[in-house]
Amino acid sequence: MSNKNTKLFILIDGSSWLYRAFHALPPLTNPEGEPTGAIYGMTNMLRKLMREYTDEHIAVIFDPRGKTFRNDLYADYKANRPPVPPDLEPQFEGIRDIIQALGLPMMQVDGVEADDVIGTLAVRAAAAGRRVLIVTSDKDMAQLVNDDIQLLDTMQNRLTDIARVHEKFGVGPERIIDYLALAGDTSDNIPGVDKVGPKTAAKWLHEYGSLDGVIEHASEIDGKVSENLNAVLDQLPLYKDLATIRCELELDMRVDELVRGPEQPDALRALYKRFDFKAWVRELDETDADDVDVADIPAAPEEVNYHTVLDEAAFDDLIKALEAAELICVDTETDALSAMQSGLVGLSFAVKPGQAWYVPVAHNYPGAPDQLNRETVLERLKPILEDPGKPKLGQHIKYDINVLARHGVRVQGADFDTMLESYVLNSTATRHDMDSLAQKYLGRETIKFTDVAGKGAKQLTFNQIGLEAAGPYAAEDADITLQLHEHLYPQLAADKQLKTLFTDMEMPLMPVLAAIEHTGVLIDTQFLRNLSQEMGTRMVRLEEAAYKEAGGKFNLGSPAQLKDILFDHLELPVIRKTPKGAPSTAEDVLHELADKHALPQLILDWRELSKLRSTYTDKLPEQVNPQTGRVHTSYHQAVAATGRLSSADPNLQNIPIRSETGRRIREAFIAPDGYKLLAVDYSQIELRIMAHLSGDKGLISAFKEDRDIHQATAAEVFDTPLDDVTGDQRRAAKAINFGLMYGMSAFGLARQLKIGRGEADAYIDKFFDRYPGVRDFMDNTRKQAAKQGYVETLQGRRLYLPEINARNAQRRQYAERTAINAPLQGTAADLIKLAMIDIHAWLAKQSSPTRMIMQVHDELVFEVPAGDAEVMAQALSERMCAVISLDVPLLADAGIGDNWEQAH
Repeated sequence: MSNKNTKLFILIDGSSWLYRAFHALPPLTNPEGEPTGAIYGMTNMLRKLMREYTDEHIAVIFDPRGKTFRNDLYADYKANRPPVPPDLEPQFEGIRDIIQALGLPMMQVDGVEADDVIGTLAVRAAAAGRRVLIVTSDKDMAQLVNDDIQLLDTMQNRLTDIARVHEKFGVGPERIIDYLALAGDTSDNIPGVDKVGPKTAAKWLHEYGSLDGVIEHASEIDGKVSENLNAVLDQLPLYKDLATIRCELELDMRVDELVRGPEQPDALRALYKRFDFKAWVRELDETDADDVDVADIPAAPEEVNYHTVLDEAAFDDLIKALEAAELICVDTETDALSAMQSGLVGLSFAVKPGQAWYVPVAHNYPGAPDQLNRETVLERLKPILEDPGKPKLGQHIKYDINVLARHGVRVQGADFDTMLESYVLNSTATRHDMDSLAQKYLGRETIKFTDVAGKGAKQLTFNQIGLEAAGPYAAEDADITLQLHEHLYPQLAADKQLKTLFTDMEMPLMPVLAAIEHTGVLIDTQFLRNLSQEMGTRMVRLEEAAYKEAGGKFNLGSPAQLKDILFDHLELPVIRKTPKGAPSTAEDVLHELADKHALPQLILDWRELSKLRSTYTDKLPEQVNPQTGRVHTSYHQAVAATGRLSSADPNLQNIPIRSETGRRIREAFIAPDGYKLLAVDYSQIELRIMAHLSGDKGLISAFKEDRDIHQATAAEVFDTPLDDVTGDQRRAAKAINFGLMYGMSAFGLARQLKIGRGEADAYIDKFFDRYPGVRDFMDNTRKQAAKQGYVETLQGRRLYLPEINARNAQRRQYAERTAINAPLQGTAADLIKLAMIDIHAWLAKQSSPTRMIMQVHDELVFEVPAGDAEVMAQALSERMCAVISLDVPLLADAGIGDNWEQAH
């Protein structure tokens, strides 16, 4: 645009927007049954535009009801358009009410189309020295483009200037009217010349200069279209007239009168409540500062083209599209949930919003059509998928990487993952599965797996699903993932810390986790079976002892029966009640009751054995992959709000380390012949991070001098010489050290140490007197969290705390405890991730046979050639301690053994 007044004059084609919103969104209704989908979609777009162009003039122009002057010129003008859909008709009034409440000027002129009103206003604004932006997807408007007027298609997020008009149509803006007269306009039912398309129209205009030139030289044009051209020569001036936007209308309002006014919150609130737009009501009420602004929800693509690829020609087209793409979204469909045991059923791809392909390769239901050969498909895709220079995108792409690795394709260039983009942006805002993300960030209801596969015992595996349902489902997965990326990644890129966290930690970690999962861990199944039998025998003995203490048989696994025995029969005190008012039999309650009677401890011991047996000793042997002979867990990057990893199938994070039985289960994790297991564990990492973050001189000094931190704390708190600290004092100091990090109150400390509340208060006061930097850190963290709504780790990971300013004291205090702990636990989680990335790369450079096989909290476990174990123990410990520099030294303890328990 030319260098005019920097403020824009924005004109919105309101009728077009409302139609597009109607067709883009699902048919929403409010509780009274009124249709609201188009209102919701257009309001979304308006709010987003208003956020992006805060100080600009914005006006919305609607088409009139009934016919216009063009119908007088040509009776069939727009005759092919269907009537307004019944569900859309009543939404025009609602959107007008919202536009008015938003403070936007609005125009509708009887007998005159919105295009002509917009054209007139645009020309007048440009003449008055304004820069004009017309928000529309109507190609007719291209005739208005000049140095001062541009078009914006918000659906495609694309600006159209003079160069873009030439690129799109093959002619300049000054020839668009002639172009439409020749090529026709199906949306307006302007016939044009039969069989003359955009290329021919542009060619003729280049050759003859204008429509008049084409008419004048019609006799020189030969070929099949010559007759068609000559048949409508007399009609072409009419077609041109129909396509011409009138820019000299007499209008009641001047350009300078179309001024954006203030929003009307009360009117908006009433309208949002009427239409059941709850998120926007909450936003107006300002009750949730962390609620994502729904104005950021982008509109869906106007057209959706999903292709099921069944022949070589279609596959060739896909390959060409992938080779030309700047970013490839890839997704796999399989016949099982486990990436390490599933067969590849198909692949879906997307390279631009609204277009996607599904390539089925193994649907084998009765009557399934012929499909391309899986090996042939993978062979042709392999160079693309293994090219590190071609960026790939996925939703939880680690799964797809492992699936494809099992089928001989080593994916490279996996640079983006929408699950992790959402997680890094805000780990607590939503679940990070695709369906939840689509609903929250795109306002889209996706096709669910149960919609195509069914539920329960009759649920089909994907290879059994008909392609008429499987194709759109799979293609949508890729398309929606791409749309999510285009919405989420710019937000990450706008924040340097979050972008670094994503690009330098979470994405590099993903292939490391994929490799660990793919490697798996060797277990001794016979040892577990023997242990399970031993545990079963012990459980029987515990049951008999429990029956004796209770005075009769009962179901130890029944909370209701246990409640009756503990509180009615034995008359033990009720420590806590459930939300429904019944006495609680939770684990912490039973621990407290164990001092008063023998039965609670018997129940606790029985529960632990029952859980360990069902979760590990019975189940682990069933989870051995028959193809690899190993157990392959799945690590989750986007579950724990603080950034900690978790694992499932099996869960390796919850094997108890302090109990004898838990330690015995670890004996079942073994090294293969010729190897040892090496476990390297950060020592007191969260306390060291507390020392660094708080800057407390006493804590820093204790760590730098390599003192026993719990003994040092005991000496400070109890004012006792270091060498005279008793075991009970050290135990109390340890409870204080760890308890304060997790927000433990004096009441909680008193209960844990079995001391009086006053004594616990005194311990805590002494602790803070000796370590004032810790108190300051905790106080400042609470204040900062209340002010900004989140806390951060050292690496900039954010944990949002929506309850930090809650009126309810209990909820607010919980958020405050979380605010103190999250930077510590989150920074520890970030450190282990950085260590994994560094060690994985280092081992690859060394071409070492050493393999990382497990990550559990602050510990990494490796399979190491027996002869290299001692050297590797030192090298890996040093690398783990060097990933970050703190004000206190990091310490990583290493252990070596034939099994995990020996190495730990």
